[in-house]
Amino acid sequence: MAEQDKALTRSASVARKTNETDIVLKFDVDGTGISELQTDVPFLNHMLDLFTKHGQFNLNVDAKGDIEIDDHHTVEDIGICLGQTLREALGDKRGIKRYASVFVPMDEALAQVVIDISNRPHFEYRAQYPSQNVGSFDTQLVHEFLWKLALEARITLHVIVHYGQNTHHMVEAVFKALGRALDEATTIDPRVQGVPSTKGVL
Repeated sequence: MAEQDKALTRSASVARKTNETDIVLKFDVDGTGISELQTDVPFLNHMLDLFTKHGQFNLNVDAKGDIEIDDHHTVEDIGICLGQTLREALGDKRGIKRYASVFVPMDEALAQVVIDISNRPHFEYRAQYPSQNVGSFDTQLVHEFLWKLALEARITLHVIVHYGQNTHHMVEAVFKALGRALDEATTIDPRVQGVPSTKGVL
Protein backbone atom coordinates (compact mmCIF):
# COMPACT_ATOMS: atom_id res chain seq x y z
CA MET A 1 0.00 0.00 0.00
CA ALA A 2 1.37 3.41 -0.92
CA GLU A 3 2.16 5.97 1.78
CA GLN A 4 -0.73 8.20 0.69
CA ASP A 5 -3.15 5.26 0.84
CA LYS A 6 -2.07 4.63 4.42
CA ALA A 7 -2.74 8.26 5.26
CA LEU A 8 -6.32 7.95 4.06
CA THR A 9 -7.03 5.29 6.69
CA ARG A 10 -5.96 7.38 9.67
CA SER A 11 -9.06 7.04 11.82
CA ALA A 12 -10.05 5.52 15.14
CA SER A 13 -13.06 5.18 17.41
CA VAL A 14 -13.58 4.67 21.11
CA ALA A 15 -16.44 3.94 23.48
CA ARG A 16 -16.14 5.13 27.08
CA LYS A 17 -18.78 4.45 29.72
CA THR A 18 -18.49 5.46 33.35
CA ASN A 19 -20.90 6.30 36.15
CA GLU A 20 -20.67 9.90 34.92
CA THR A 21 -20.64 9.71 31.12
CA ASP A 22 -21.47 7.46 28.17
CA ILE A 23 -19.52 8.45 25.05
CA VAL A 24 -18.95 7.00 21.59
CA LEU A 25 -16.50 8.99 19.48
CA LYS A 26 -14.98 8.49 16.02
CA PHE A 27 -12.22 10.69 14.64
CA ASP A 28 -10.84 10.78 11.08
CA VAL A 29 -7.61 12.72 10.66
CA ASP A 30 -7.98 12.87 6.88
CA GLY A 31 -11.52 14.11 6.55
CA THR A 32 -13.46 16.86 4.83
CA GLY A 33 -14.59 18.96 7.79
CA ILE A 34 -17.77 17.04 8.61
CA SER A 35 -19.03 16.74 12.19
CA GLU A 36 -21.96 14.89 13.70
CA LEU A 37 -22.22 16.01 17.31
CA GLN A 38 -24.74 14.96 19.91
CA THR A 39 -23.79 16.15 23.38
CA ASP A 40 -25.66 17.86 26.18
CA VAL A 41 -23.25 20.82 26.07
CA PRO A 42 -24.31 23.14 23.21
CA PHE A 43 -21.30 25.47 23.42
CA LEU A 44 -18.92 22.50 23.21
CA ASN A 45 -20.82 21.27 20.15
CA HIS A 46 -20.20 24.66 18.57
CA MET A 47 -16.47 24.58 19.41
CA LEU A 48 -16.01 21.00 18.18
CA ASP A 49 -17.78 21.88 14.94
CA LEU A 50 -15.34 24.76 14.41
CA PHE A 51 -12.37 22.55 15.28
CA THR A 52 -13.50 19.91 12.79
CA LYS A 53 -14.23 22.34 9.97
CA HIS A 54 -11.00 24.30 10.25
CA GLY A 55 -8.89 21.16 10.70
CA GLN A 56 -10.53 19.32 7.79
CA PHE A 57 -11.22 16.33 10.04
CA ASN A 58 -14.32 14.19 10.40
CA LEU A 59 -15.69 13.87 13.92
CA ASN A 60 -18.64 11.92 15.29
CA VAL A 61 -19.55 12.32 18.95
CA ASP A 62 -22.51 10.83 20.80
CA ALA A 63 -22.16 11.80 24.45
CA LYS A 64 -24.45 11.72 27.45
CA GLY A 65 -23.34 12.93 30.86
CA ASP A 66 -24.41 14.02 34.32
CA ILE A 67 -25.07 17.62 33.30
CA GLU A 68 -27.59 17.90 36.14
CA ILE A 69 -24.43 18.29 38.26
CA ASP A 70 -22.50 20.38 35.73
CA ASP A 71 -20.78 20.04 32.33
CA HIS A 72 -17.38 19.11 33.76
CA HIS A 73 -17.41 15.33 33.37
CA THR A 74 -18.88 15.42 29.86
CA VAL A 75 -16.38 17.98 28.55
CA GLU A 76 -13.42 16.28 30.24
CA ASP A 77 -14.31 12.81 29.00
CA ILE A 78 -14.85 13.98 25.42
CA GLY A 79 -11.33 15.45 25.60
CA ILE A 80 -10.06 12.09 26.82
CA CYS A 81 -11.80 10.21 24.00
CA LEU A 82 -10.63 12.64 21.32
CA GLY A 83 -7.04 12.34 22.54
CA GLN A 84 -7.19 8.55 22.55
CA THR A 85 -8.54 8.37 19.01
CA LEU A 86 -5.99 10.89 17.74
CA ARG A 87 -3.13 8.87 19.17
CA GLU A 88 -4.47 5.62 17.74
CA ALA A 89 -5.25 7.12 14.33
CA LEU A 90 -1.70 8.45 13.89
CA GLY A 91 -0.13 5.06 14.58
CA ASP A 92 3.67 5.20 14.40
CA LYS A 93 3.48 8.80 13.07
CA ARG A 94 5.59 7.92 10.06
CA GLY A 95 5.92 10.79 7.58
CA ILE A 96 4.08 13.48 9.57
CA LYS A 97 5.28 17.08 9.84
CA ARG A 98 5.05 16.75 13.64
CA TYR A 99 5.20 20.48 14.52
CA ALA A 100 2.84 23.38 13.91
CA SER A 101 2.33 26.94 15.13
CA VAL A 102 -0.86 28.75 14.13
CA PHE A 103 -2.31 32.17 14.94
CA VAL A 104 -6.03 32.71 14.42
CA PRO A 105 -7.87 36.00 14.89
CA MET A 106 -11.54 36.19 15.76
CA ASP A 107 -12.52 39.84 15.41
CA GLU A 108 -10.72 41.57 18.31
CA ALA A 109 -9.31 38.32 19.78
CA LEU A 110 -6.08 36.57 18.83
CA ALA A 111 -5.18 33.00 19.79
CA GLN A 112 -2.06 30.94 19.12
CA VAL A 113 -1.73 27.15 19.26
CA VAL A 114 1.65 25.41 19.05
CA ILE A 115 1.83 21.62 18.76
CA ASP A 116 4.53 18.97 18.87
CA ILE A 117 3.27 15.42 18.27
CA SER A 118 6.06 14.24 20.51
CA ASN A 119 4.76 11.26 22.52
CA ARG A 120 5.53 13.46 25.54
CA PRO A 121 2.31 14.87 27.01
CA HIS A 122 2.68 18.45 28.17
CA PHE A 123 0.23 21.35 28.30
CA GLU A 124 0.81 25.09 28.72
CA TYR A 125 -2.16 27.44 28.81
CA ARG A 126 -2.14 31.22 28.92
CA ALA A 127 -5.61 32.75 28.78
CA GLN A 128 -7.45 35.35 30.80
CA TYR A 129 -11.10 35.71 29.87
CA PRO A 130 -13.21 38.78 30.67
CA SER A 131 -16.04 36.56 31.94
CA GLN A 132 -16.13 33.13 33.56
CA ASN A 133 -19.05 31.93 31.49
CA VAL A 134 -20.23 31.94 27.89
CA GLY A 135 -23.94 31.42 28.37
CA SER A 136 -24.08 28.45 30.74
CA PHE A 137 -20.61 27.16 29.74
CA ASP A 138 -17.84 27.58 32.33
CA THR A 139 -14.63 28.72 30.62
CA GLN A 140 -12.57 26.70 33.12
CA LEU A 141 -13.66 23.68 31.11
CA VAL A 142 -11.63 24.86 28.10
CA HIS A 143 -8.52 24.10 30.16
CA GLU A 144 -9.88 20.70 31.23
CA PHE A 145 -10.73 19.70 27.66
CA LEU A 146 -7.39 20.76 26.18
CA TRP A 147 -5.31 19.25 29.00
CA LYS A 148 -7.02 15.86 28.72
CA LEU A 149 -6.69 15.96 24.93
CA ALA A 150 -2.94 16.61 25.21
CA LEU A 151 -2.50 13.97 27.90
CA GLU A 152 -4.32 11.18 26.10
CA ALA A 153 -2.93 12.02 22.64
CA ARG A 154 0.56 12.30 24.19
CA ILE A 155 1.30 15.59 22.49
CA THR A 156 2.93 18.82 23.63
CA LEU A 157 0.31 21.55 23.39
CA HIS A 158 0.79 25.25 24.06
CA VAL A 159 -2.26 27.53 23.90
CA ILE A 160 -1.94 31.30 24.23
CA VAL A 161 -4.76 33.81 23.97
CA HIS A 162 -2.82 36.99 23.35
CA TYR A 163 -5.73 39.37 23.81
CA GLY A 164 -9.44 39.85 23.35
CA GLN A 165 -12.51 41.51 24.82
CA ASN A 166 -15.29 39.03 24.03
CA THR A 167 -14.95 35.68 25.80
CA HIS A 168 -16.87 33.80 23.09
CA HIS A 169 -14.53 35.17 20.42
CA MET A 170 -11.45 34.25 22.46
CA VAL A 171 -12.50 30.64 23.02
CA GLU A 172 -13.61 30.33 19.40
CA ALA A 173 -10.20 31.51 18.20
CA VAL A 174 -8.59 28.80 20.36
CA PHE A 175 -10.61 25.98 18.83
CA LYS A 176 -10.11 27.24 15.29
CA ALA A 177 -6.37 27.51 15.87
CA LEU A 178 -6.32 24.05 17.44
CA GLY A 179 -7.94 22.56 14.35
CA ARG A 180 -5.58 24.29 11.93
CA ALA A 181 -2.47 23.50 13.97
CA LEU A 182 -3.38 19.85 14.39
CA ASP A 183 -4.13 19.60 10.68
CA GLU A 184 -0.70 20.99 9.83
CA ALA A 185 1.19 18.85 12.37
CA THR A 186 -0.47 15.63 11.19
CA THR A 187 -0.01 16.33 7.48
CA ILE A 188 2.08 13.76 5.62
CA ASP A 189 5.23 15.41 4.25
CA PRO A 190 6.68 13.39 1.33
CA ARG A 191 10.15 14.67 2.24
CA VAL A 192 10.03 12.98 5.64
CA GLN A 193 11.57 9.53 5.57
CA GLY A 194 10.25 7.41 8.43
CA VAL A 195 9.57 9.07 11.76
CA PRO A 196 10.51 12.78 12.16
CA SER A 197 12.80 12.26 15.15
CA THR A 198 16.51 11.58 15.58
CA LYS A 199 15.47 8.96 18.14
CA GLY A 200 13.86 6.94 15.37
CA VAL A 201 10.57 6.68 17.25
CA LEU A 202 7.81 8.95 18.53
